[in-house]
Amino acid sequence: MNEGIQDKVIVITGASSGLGEATARHLARAGARLVLGARRIDRLRALAGELGLPPRAAVETDVTRAEQVRRLVDDAVQTHGRIDVLINNAGLMPHSLLEHGRIDDWDRMIDVNLKGVLYGIAAALPHMQARRSGHIINVSSVAGHKVRQGSAVYAATKTAVRVISEGLRQEVKPYNIRTTIISPGAVQSELPLSVTEPEMARRIGEFYEANAIPAESFARIVAFAICQPEDVDINEILFRPTKQEL
Repeated sequence: MNEGIQDKVIVITGASSGLGEATARHLARAGARLVLGARRIDRLRALAGELGLPPRAAVETDVTRAEQVRRLVDDAVQTHGRIDVLINNAGLMPHSLLEHGRIDDWDRMIDVNLKGVLYGIAAALPHMQARRSGHIINVSSVAGHKVRQGSAVYAATKTAVRVISEGLRQEVKPYNIRTTIISPGAVQSELPLSVTEPEMARRIGEFYEANAIPAESFARIVAFAICQPEDVDINEILFRPTKQEL
């Protein structure tokens, strides 16, 4: 499935672990030119080195800072002359009951899961519009389709990602830009580690241990969306582990 990926300039946020790392590995094998963003720069540099990428391919990026996301995208354009694909992947999932009032967790999810996606769009869109070509992939979640007790704020951010992505899809048609929403179920990542409530963390940890599939499954779906012919726009993919009920 390398056709349509070879030599494409692809920027990935949240690339130092989990879904982002697995996607970087998969796309590197397919011949993509990668620029990777994440806060943990040491892990990011180690990954870039392992994949044979130049040092400049690892860019320290906090997606809650618009200027840092813009720098990530601009570095890709300066290095490669363009950006073909942006994967807005960075995310957090600190589930909790609303009655517990974990406002700091709510703020973090809104800043990373929602504003981070908007900042990525704002950074990449002008470059793609100028070339009348590009592909923006936003990562939502099964939680963007189905709300569970304790997931209200997380589900709200992921639903918002779907709404923004659909609005974006309609706006960019004149520019030949493609958009994809990917909504994973339980996939192995560090998301459960972001849960700050001990009992909720225990329950989610057990759920992931029993159900989660490898992050490579997400990477294959990303590759599927990217490698379609230019006249095919895969707008939304929802997937779960086969045994996941919810």
